[in-house]
Amino acid sequence: MPGCTVLGPNFTGVDPVPLPTSWDQRDYQLSQTQTARWWQQFNDPNLNHLVDLAAQQNLDLTAAGLRILQARAALGVADGLRYPQRQTVSGRLAKVYQSEQTFDNTNLTFDAAWELDVWGRYVRGVESAEAAMYASIASYHDVLVTITAEVVRNYINYRTFEERILLSLRNIDIQKRVAKITQVQYESGDVTELDVQQANTQLYNTQSALPSLKIGLIQSRNALAVLLGMLPDDVEILLKSPAVRAKVAAFDNKYETHLNSRLSENYDQLSLIPVPPRVQPRIEASLVLRRPDLQLAELQAHAQSSRIGIAQADLYPQFTLFGAIGFDSTVPAGGDFSSSKALNLQMGPSFSWNIFQYGRVKNNIRLEDARFEETLTNYNRQVLLAVQEVTNALESYQLNREQKLLAFNSVDASVRAFNISLTQYQNGQISFERLLDSVEKMTRSEDNYAIVKGSVATQVVALYKSLGGGWEANTGKAFVSDATREKMAERTDWGDMLEETTLPPWAPEPVTPAKSPFGDPIDPAKQRYPGGP
Repeated sequence: MPGCTVLGPNFTGVDPVPLPTSWDQRDYQLSQTQTARWWQQFNDPNLNHLVDLAAQQNLDLTAAGLRILQARAALGVADGLRYPQRQTVSGRLAKVYQSEQTFDNTNLTFDAAWELDVWGRYVRGVESAEAAMYASIASYHDVLVTITAEVVRNYINYRTFEERILLSLRNIDIQKRVAKITQVQYESGDVTELDVQQANTQLYNTQSALPSLKIGLIQSRNALAVLLGMLPDDVEILLKSPAVRAKVAAFDNKYETHLNSRLSENYDQLSLIPVPPRVQPRIEASLVLRRPDLQLAELQAHAQSSRIGIAQADLYPQFTLFGAIGFDSTVPAGGDFSSSKALNLQMGPSFSWNIFQYGRVKNNIRLEDARFEETLTNYNRQVLLAVQEVTNALESYQLNREQKLLAFNSVDASVRAFNISLTQYQNGQISFERLLDSVEKMTRSEDNYAIVKGSVATQVVALYKSLGGGWEANTGKAFVSDATREKMAERTDWGDMLEETTLPPWAPEPVTPAKSPFGDPIDPAKQRYPGGP
């Protein structure tokens, strides 16, 4: 209401928080653009498609979108309180029996009352509801960041288990051939039964590990099914991409061509695990402050700040304009109603003031103020957690890169050792124990290398998640699906609320990055978008 006094503090944002000085200060706009669709830097069309499906079908995301609609409706309720709060039409037709006489009574009244927002109670209510609505959008974005990261992480886990199973099957095949060679030599008297049983023991141990790898594969697939809002069998179809089949076929072809030896070359080229972008330890520090969970924490503080003013309004009197016009007539039964003396009109101002509150109002104000301070503290805590997550991801990525190089060297050495030992054993130059030892080390090193490659990729996922990347990709899109909106519109009159795609003040324009967030360009020839070339 113009000219009213708005009680309570005006929210001016949270105080600036210190960020690590070791992080490079880079072009903020460029950094923001580069994290918008970070998963596309893996250059995996199958992965891109799964991420898009999750954004459309994930049930947690759908629930978050419906909470935005709830917040919009709540804002509409708060906004409506700024206008006359009571506008009631009531009527009555009654038969009255009194002293053995019967009368007919009719009554029709229009009653209105408007509490003037002298102290800004309803202005603060609208402010709080609006902040809560934007907070629900930030919460939606936070869920989207998590869902996107989980889809990519589980996809990487699925491909990692798939590669480990493939390597395990190849090693089982090799160990079967070693066991067969040993059996032939035993039958010819060249070795003892001990060598045969040792070869079989190693083979059985490798075979016994295979079911646990398949369990991990199934669990990753089922996790993707939940994230995509689909059944596992349907997800299985999506995961069987032509690119994966081509890599497996190429690996099989190389393996069949070199049955009596093992190759470590082209391990990464034929790998099923998505190749992550190269990450440099340089980030725009303030980019962390765009994380949706931090936006949510700040908006919750804003909403709570407004509630202080709502509580303070209870210290002062409430002023109301009221009015009523009605028709009230009572006549003997069967008579005609007369309007000459039945019309009545009331109007004027009124006020009410609860003067004896015994400290209840002041203590309620103190309660809201303490809650506000708690939200500010929570924001600072969220910033520290964000810094922790980014730092952990950056440092873990660098160490995993070092581990990957060492793990590949281990694979290369173990494969060479196996090829040499197999030849020397067949020529009678070494003992059977040395051959078994080389087979076991090769099996372990290959499996470990696949695990490390998966870890490097998942650390990149952890980094982008810690930066809050990915929510920008859905800027301007509806928060609930077309099917859901149609169903709700049939059930309830939502007006234009279902069609709105409210953009929060911090939302950027939709972007499609052309390079990685750390300066490395994406190969345009490998870049694929759902429905694109």
